[in-house]
Amino acid sequence: MQFDQLKRREFITLLGSATAWALAARTQQPQKMRRIGVLLPTTPDDVDYQAYRGAFQQGLAQSGWIIGRNVRIDTRWAGNKADEVRRHAAELVALAPDVILAHGATAIRPLLQATRTVPIVFPVAADPVGGGFVDSLKQPGGNATGFMTSEYSFSGKWLELLKQIAPTVARVAVLRDATQGVGTSWFAAIQAMAASLGVEVNPVNLREASEIERVVAAFARSANGGLIVVPSGRAAVHRHLIITLVARHKLPAVYYNRFFVTGGGLISYGADYFDQYQHAASYVDRILQGEKPADLPVQAPTKYELAINLKTAKALGLNVPDSLLARADEVIE
Repeated sequence: MQFDQLKRREFITLLGSATAWALAARTQQPQKMRRIGVLLPTTPDDVDYQAYRGAFQQGLAQSGWIIGRNVRIDTRWAGNKADEVRRHAAELVALAPDVILAHGATAIRPLLQATRTVPIVFPVAADPVGGGFVDSLKQPGGNATGFMTSEYSFSGKWLELLKQIAPTVARVAVLRDATQGVGTSWFAAIQAMAASLGVEVNPVNLREASEIERVVAAFARSANGGLIVVPSGRAAVHRHLIITLVARHKLPAVYYNRFFVTGGGLISYGADYFDQYQHAASYVDRILQGEKPADLPVQAPTKYELAINLKTAKALGLNVPDSLLARADEVIE
């Protein structure tokens, strides 16, 4: 009996060792390399978008996707010229990646023109249904899905913030990209609230740098003016110019993203892009695991952030209300 028990223990030990060896051998085998494309409508020296890409890669790593081990990432910095974005979109599609991450309508639209089969995940999109990127928010239906920035009604908050921080403002220029339908929709939502706040609003179309300088200077010639910059790829690319012009002409301005405020702008309120990119990584992971974009609902932001630059407020002669400071997620002094 003792001999049988001894043999049994030896067999179990041997079986356990064999199983452990098999598992170790399997984990040491090279994993299938998956390929992710990334299309960003800005330039490689854009440190903010580099940080967003870093947040995306961190999110991938949390799901077990390690660059060089089981995933390869091909990034295209496409700038903001339509022909360049289209060219980079075509290049990425030609690589036949497993999924493509695309920021905003400027990048999403040319990708969908190039492919209706390669999965596309957007961390940022203003109106994916209106833009024709998805059939509906709950059931995207095609090869694209991702995360919204906010609904158009949200833009009324920017006008309210401008009146809170600069009560004398009576004229507001809304900087938008009229080549994108969302630019017109953002303006319409702001215009709908303007009368109740006693403000006259005017659209200013974002095009080339020289035109931006001209129209902002022209608007600033009259008193009691303020500025709202709504989301667009052009606004992001020209943000340093816009901040410089606003400071030169002493215009209080509200922006949609904190990178304007960290760059010297007055105040911003909008979705946390770092959070959006990390959530996008979770969708990319699910697609790499076999799920379809058509079945992954488009999601609204889960985190908004309010940023205020007190140094800029002081330069403009503005006293920031305590109620705003208490709500702020970030205050730059």
